[in-house]
Amino acid sequence: MISTALVAIGHSFGIGAADTAWLISVLYLASAVAQPVLGKLADALGPRRIFLAGLVVVFASGLVGAVAPSFGWLIVSRLLLGIGTSAAYPAAMSVLRDEGRRVGRPAPRTVLARLSFASLGSAAVGPTLGGLLVAVVGWRGIFAVNLPIALIALAAGLIWIPADPPREPTTTANDTATPRLTLDPLGIGLFATALTLLVFFLLDLAHPMWWLLAPFAVLSALLVWWQLRRPRPFIDLRMIVRNGPLARTYLRHGVSYLLIYCVMYGFTQWLEEGRGLSSGETGLLMLPMSVTALVCSLLGARTKGIRGPLTLGCLLLTGGAGLLLFVDGSTPIAVLLLAGACFGVPQGLIGTSNQAAVQAHAPPESIGSAAGLQRTAQYIGAIAASSLIALAYGQAASDNGLHLMAGASAVLSVLLIVLTVTDRALRAHR
Repeated sequence: MISTALVAIGHSFGIGAADTAWLISVLYLASAVAQPVLGKLADALGPRRIFLAGLVVVFASGLVGAVAPSFGWLIVSRLLLGIGTSAAYPAAMSVLRDEGRRVGRPAPRTVLARLSFASLGSAAVGPTLGGLLVAVVGWRGIFAVNLPIALIALAAGLIWIPADPPREPTTTANDTATPRLTLDPLGIGLFATALTLLVFFLLDLAHPMWWLLAPFAVLSALLVWWQLRRPRPFIDLRMIVRNGPLARTYLRHGVSYLLIYCVMYGFTQWLEEGRGLSSGETGLLMLPMSVTALVCSLLGARTKGIRGPLTLGCLLLTGGAGLLLFVDGSTPIAVLLLAGACFGVPQGLIGTSNQAAVQAHAPPESIGSAAGLQRTAQYIGAIAASSLIALAYGQAASDNGLHLMAGASAVLSVLLIVLTVTDRALRAHR
């Protein structure tokens, strides 16, 4: 929803696109850290408990944002929202893992597609709903609407999510049926601090603070050293290094969503400031892109392979980025809709396919934390996207800024094609 409210928020507080980019980055910074943490908690304590607790935090975030007296309080609201919503995906994957154990078979790909459908469904409604709320009640409406949404989800979770199976701590090194509850607070702190330093560096690339790279490098080295020493680390680097297909899935997912978020946030800002559309008009213009993503997530789930949908999605990302290179303030609406569709189709195909790849390659006993790391990769891509947007636009979205963002996206799209077609592990899933 916030993608169509960034301009209105900036005008309200007298700040530009480079500053409102923090509303994107802080949520994904919080999510990048919270996803694997809550995934571990879902594996160890039970997904239902973690999901419901996350909704309580979402409710608090809506309350803070709706009454925020300053831009800093909006940052706090988005921080809470990032933590609260981080419970949903890893908890859902853990629920499917538990149900698979109960019935004696893994979750079918069509069931996984429904999870992706739910995520993309909210993305389909979000920009349009956000634009309408901003037009009717102002930008505070996009924060206040989280209050009833959280309450409805909480009631639905209490009624429909199965009770968590008993989870006793493991007693032997060979018992992998139920993970131990070990959160590794030092690992979490090192990861969060290093990522925060990286975000501060990336969000001001126009005036880079090079000195930040030194503490970032030191903390990253300490993080790697500590994770390799821990028997149960926050991020299982040994497992990721040994599991090449899973590591490549994370890389593909992060780069893919870097490109998708450039459009979701950068293109929408340009439509308002560069093209002169209202928030409501921008939300409606983005609706076909989101609906296309929704439909393609279902179509992608009905395919038997992973490599084919991923390759098609990468090709369309390249085509969409190339099309944006020639867009300006006089471009016909039909061309803008076509550009959006070029990103909507990959969003559906890539999201579903990478989700299936994680399910296929991740250790079954750690599917919650593995799913959390997948979202961490996605959110690091989002942070990089917000940095690219801030660099390209500065204080206002312009045609030149959009073309700079599109050119960088086209180069990354070609890299993504190479990563996909050269991955031999994808050939095994036809």
